Amino acid sequence: MKTFLHGLAALGLGIAMATSAEAAEYPLKKPPQVEWSFDGPFGTYDKAQLQRGFKVYREVCSSCHSLDMVAFRNLEDLGYTDEQVRAIAAEYEVEDGPDENGDMFTRPATPSDYFPAPFANPEQAAASNNGAAPPDFSLLAKARAVERGFPTFLFDIFTQYAEGGVDYIHALLTGYEEEAEGHEVPEGTYYNPYFLSSASLAMAPPLSDGMVTYDDGSPETVDQYSRDVAAFMMWAAEPHLEARKATGFTVMIFLVLFGGLVYLTKRKVWAEAH
Repeated sequence: MKTFLHGLAALGLGIAMATSAEAAEYPLKKPPQVEWSFDGPFGTYDKAQLQRGFKVYREVCSSCHSLDMVAFRNLEDLGYTDEQVRAIAAEYEVEDGPDENGDMFTRPATPSDYFPAPFANPEQAAASNNGAAPPDFSLLAKARAVERGFPTFLFDIFTQYAEGGVDYIHALLTGYEEEAEGHEVPEGTYYNPYFLSSASLAMAPPLSDGMVTYDDGSPETVDQYSRDVAAFMMWAAEPHLEARKATGFTVMIFLVLFGGLVYLTKRKVWAEAH
């Protein structure tokens, strides 16, 4: 009898732990799938959208988030001319040196320089942002994604779905909610059911309607800002996406033709064999 009771207690504890673990699964909501110009095997970047996303990054995100792996000269891929790239670079200052006296100095950036970080080191970044250092934007669109689970991931093999990162970024930027729906939100954090690590994060809602002025007449809304900056981050993470897709298509055509030639050769060689 005692053994039976111990077994029931262990079973109850196991169920409680499983329920607790299930309740603690993040994100609390799965990011909805968004249509992007660059999705699918033939997708391409919308340069107008990339320029808008870059503007959102410059005016909003760059005060906290670095872009360490992107050089100013790479902005020509967004449709900027060499003169425009030089003008953009000149707005930033980078550290250089040492000079003839062995001292470091600052100078206006040139197209060959990389975007300077907003903070001197990760510790300073964390101290300025509620103890959480803002991540670098260079590869974030490829490094962050929510597992889609079965059977969705099976369809992804055929649709070549690779936009989980940008879907997540868009959902995170548009998903802040006032009501925590029974979840504990530590002081200094903000409830967001799309966050990968917990129910809240240290970053306050960074975007608001009318925050950035667009010159092309695009909607100046949080949703549009989020789409544009997410697309820009996808380009930063994979600037050669269009070339990769074009090469992949060429390779597939070659393999089909090569397979056909191999088959015809086999029939020719074995046509008279008994």
